[in-house]
Amino acid sequence: QVQLVESGGGLVQAGGSLRLACAVSGRTMYHMGWFRQAPGKEREFVAAISISGDRTDYTDSVKGRFTVSRDNDKNTVYLQMNSLKPEDTAVYYCTVAGNYAYLESKKTTGYPAWGRGTQVTVSS
Repeated sequence: QVQLVESGGGLVQAGGSLRLACAVSGRTMYHMGWFRQAPGKEREFVAAISISGDRTDYTDSVKGRFTVSRDNDKNTVYLQMNSLKPEDTAVYYCTVAGNYAYLESKKTTGYPAWGRGTQVTVSS
C-alpha cells in the first residue's frame, strides 16, 4: 500500500513561485502525477514523471512555467511552479501509476492512491 502526503502550498502573488512536494511511503517505485482541482471545476492533469525521471509531461497551460522532478533516494516528487497566475489557484494532488501511458492519457480517475492535497492560492 502506498501513502502520499503533499506539502508546500500557500498564498502567493501573481508572478511568484512555489515548490510543492509529495512524500511517498509504502511501495515507492511508481510513475507519479500531479493534478489540481479548482473550486467548481473538475480535477485536471498538471504534470507527470516516470520512475526514472527520464520522461515528463505537462498540460499545455503550465508548460514553460512548471517543472516536475523527483528524488528517489528521498521518495519525494516535486512540482516547481514559477510565474504563477490566478488561474493556477487550486488544490494540488499527487498520485501514482503503474503505467506511464495511463498518466500520459491525463485520465483523472482510476489511480491506486491520492494524497489529501495542498492548497495553492495566487492573488492578482
